[in-house]
Amino acid sequence: MAIKRALISVSDKTGVVEFAKGLHELGVEIISTGGTMKAIADAGIPVKSVSEVTGFPEMMDGRVKTLHPMIHGGILAIRDNPDHVKAMKEHGITGIDLVAVNLYPFRETIAKPDVTRAEAIENIDIGGPSMVRAAAKNYKYVTIVVDPSQYSDILERIKSDTLTEEFRLDLSRKAFLHTGLYDCAIADYMTKEVNGSKDTLPDIYSKAYVKVQDLRYGENPHQKAAFYKDPEVKGGIADAKQLHGKELSYNNIVDMEAAWDLASEWKDQPACAIIKHTNPCGCALGENALDAFKKAFAADSKSAFGGIVAMNRECDKATAEEMKPIFFEVVMAPKFSKEALEVLETKKNIRLIEVPSLTHEELQLHKVSGGLLIQTPDNSTETRADCKVVTDRAPTEEEWKALEFAWVIVKHVKSNAIVLTNQDTTLGVGAGQMNRVGSADIAIAEAGEKAKGSVMSSDAFFPFGDTIEAAGKAGITAVIQPGGSIRDQESIDMANKYGIAMVFTGHRHFRHS
Repeated sequence: MAIKRALISVSDKTGVVEFAKGLHELGVEIISTGGTMKAIADAGIPVKSVSEVTGFPEMMDGRVKTLHPMIHGGILAIRDNPDHVKAMKEHGITGIDLVAVNLYPFRETIAKPDVTRAEAIENIDIGGPSMVRAAAKNYKYVTIVVDPSQYSDILERIKSDTLTEEFRLDLSRKAFLHTGLYDCAIADYMTKEVNGSKDTLPDIYSKAYVKVQDLRYGENPHQKAAFYKDPEVKGGIADAKQLHGKELSYNNIVDMEAAWDLASEWKDQPACAIIKHTNPCGCALGENALDAFKKAFAADSKSAFGGIVAMNRECDKATAEEMKPIFFEVVMAPKFSKEALEVLETKKNIRLIEVPSLTHEELQLHKVSGGLLIQTPDNSTETRADCKVVTDRAPTEEEWKALEFAWVIVKHVKSNAIVLTNQDTTLGVGAGQMNRVGSADIAIAEAGEKAKGSVMSSDAFFPFGDTIEAAGKAGITAVIQPGGSIRDQESIDMANKYGIAMVFTGHRHFRHS
């Protein structure tokens, strides 16, 4: 397909001068607007203004410039339709064979911490998306280019006469994705402006995610999978940087999210979480990264084999050396020292991941057949001030510290969840059982002798006194739970029988998915 005339109007001017030069050398007439035209003209490349084509000046601070039949007629005309050709001749419309457009930087604008609504609105592009959609719709006759990385390929294809219809169809697909992402960003911003409260869920949920990479397979080898990123969100797993190791798997990424969520619970203390199958097998606080890791690993070294490690502090050389003899799938930290990398990069199969902090909270999504469940994140952080002592004996200061720690952990364990801890380390975790006693039995068995003198946390209330009885027999001294069962008194009486201090938080932390 011959390219005789091109319209170039871009916000991102990366490579645009070189592209325009290449088109000019191929005999293509170039028309342009505003800053793009100036950049092209300043490079000594012949360029015609859109105003020359339309007979109208750019007006209203540039809001109106390309929205004109001389432009859109040239883009949308079906070149082998006699009526369209006749209309073009009657109105002096010349065809536009290539449109290179990218849009006002709306995402970049709203990402600024002090952006005003007026600034955001002014950066909503109107003419750009109209031209992109028009050219993409008419891909049989028009080449649409929305990404500067496409420029060199387009020039080569013009030279070799390989701008095939199938290739232009693919460019059309990319163009509609481009405008779709743009519109989603605007709709998301407008929804937040209208709703105001972050806890107000939208009446229509519109989000577009961009593929980061294809994965080898999904949860199992017979399932296909890919990893997608929300372009509106900065930080977190999707913005993580892999420093070493083989490609991440679907299950790695799922576990990484669970590990990072848990380790990120503490801002003022070094913390380490080790995850297997989205549940913590060890989590601890420490004086530094090394101390936190050693405690977390010792909590359940058997289950930690092949696990995912997340630390909320830099991974230093001493911590790396402690990790080196152990097989872990992934180690995550906000930063790795140069010396730590030198130690761990000798291990071929370990993945080392730097994870930046999230800049804002995200809604939680869960796909169901034909629909989507959406909820705000479970970021409730109850402290002892929120708790009610319901037993004859109140917790000691040491028990309070352990209970507060255990309450954070249980939020990250699949229901039914029971967690045993001391003040800074998990001792036993019972996850995902069909009844609460079953989870308690697992946690107590895992803790072994360490259960004596530990505290217990439960993500939901006890419907019977049997779990407290198991705790009493194991020597557990304090319990934290939401309360709210019609049989609460049964559990309270059982706790009093064994001299257990028990507190109710009034909040539960079910984690079903």
